[in-house]
Amino acid sequence: MIKRILPIILLFISFNIQAQEGTSSPYSFYGIGSLKFKGTTENRAMGGVSIYTDSIHMNFRNPASYTGKNLFSFNNEGRLVKFTVGVGHTEAKLETSESSDNSSTTTFDYLGLNIPMGKFGMGFGVIPYSSVGYKLETRNINDSLKYKYSGNGGVNKVFLGFGYQISDNLSIGLDAHYNFGNIQNSGLEFLYDDEDLPLDYQAREINRSDLSGINYNLGISYKPMINEKTQLITSFTYSPEYNLTSKNKRTFASVIVNNNGIEYPINEIEVDLLSMGLEETDLKMPSKMSVGLGISSIRNWFIGSEYSIIKSSVFSSDLLNIENTYFEDSSVLSIGGFYIPDYNSFNKLLQRIVYRSGIYFEKTGLNINNQSIKEFGITFGLGIPVSRLFSNLNTVIEIGKRGTTDSNLVEENFINFQLSLSLNDRWFVKRKYN
Repeated sequence: MIKRILPIILLFISFNIQAQEGTSSPYSFYGIGSLKFKGTTENRAMGGVSIYTDSIHMNFRNPASYTGKNLFSFNNEGRLVKFTVGVGHTEAKLETSESSDNSSTTTFDYLGLNIPMGKFGMGFGVIPYSSVGYKLETRNINDSLKYKYSGNGGVNKVFLGFGYQISDNLSIGLDAHYNFGNIQNSGLEFLYDDEDLPLDYQAREINRSDLSGINYNLGISYKPMINEKTQLITSFTYSPEYNLTSKNKRTFASVIVNNNGIEYPINEIEVDLLSMGLEETDLKMPSKMSVGLGISSIRNWFIGSEYSIIKSSVFSSDLLNIENTYFEDSSVLSIGGFYIPDYNSFNKLLQRIVYRSGIYFEKTGLNINNQSIKEFGITFGLGIPVSRLFSNLNTVIEIGKRGTTDSNLVEENFINFQLSLSLNDRWFVKRKYN
């Protein structure tokens, strides 16, 4: 039954969507769910541009950022230890050509630590990479409940990486990501007699996949000076294709559903996926390449652009084959920047606030009913100093749209709010004696 869900899900007449684990998007049914991670709050506030690196903000998307120059303000005696944590909240309106509903989610977004090690730098942390979360209903021509679909779970990444400062302007880095998580999908079919009265027992199918695997990410950052105050910013990252191991379970059951919607399974049967060669399968995951170019007046302003290509067309799953749906190569174009009125104005807080803004255009790689699902957003954010040692509070508001109401699909209009702390401290100080 689950194999036939997707052509039906996005043809539903009415639906009810509630907050789930990190997302409430019906598009999170596909693949490993909706991809959540788009960089730190600072990156997202610039439309997703992640090519800019400095000594006080951590950059998860380019491991070359884990190292950098020593701080001139501290007599070139080392770099700050950087710690960052982010949370987010999303309000969304979901519409079809005939109905609409609202949803909201609150999520943990990331946690990371960057430690300087001379010309080296080490970074590690955890990132929620993708999320599945939806509750959908469809009705038949008599307006009786026909199908209920739900899903939850997602994939997280724990990463460890190292960067090396080759010269003042050139650094490289490599990190390894351990992917783990699980995805659960449930489909409940309501059966009726000739008089459209519900039968005593309904049919339910549940699929669960436990996922794990490792992938790598290479990064290069080159930032030559154009003149005394102006710097050229260039960046390149590449993550090769990899596999996730999926350990799968599937159960069928006859269930009784009470008036409160609680399901009581009867005669539950676990499917022998081993005999079908589906107990353990591989999910082929795409490679990703990003290039970026920008220009900056040091500690004053920055503007740049980044373009990413993801070979999503290679994605495949032996467990679920969805009709009228396939993956195509995806891409993201981001343009953004920041402005700081006076970086050195320690007595005037407003002069040190970082004002960020950006825009992005994304082709998600998902094609349903011959419609390529796209996403667009504009972003605004602030970086507010919270100490004299460069720690700051970062915020972003992202307003965007995903999908379309054409071909009986769903259009999502959303507002994302994200908040993060970038904390900096000196752990390694050279002792001096008079």
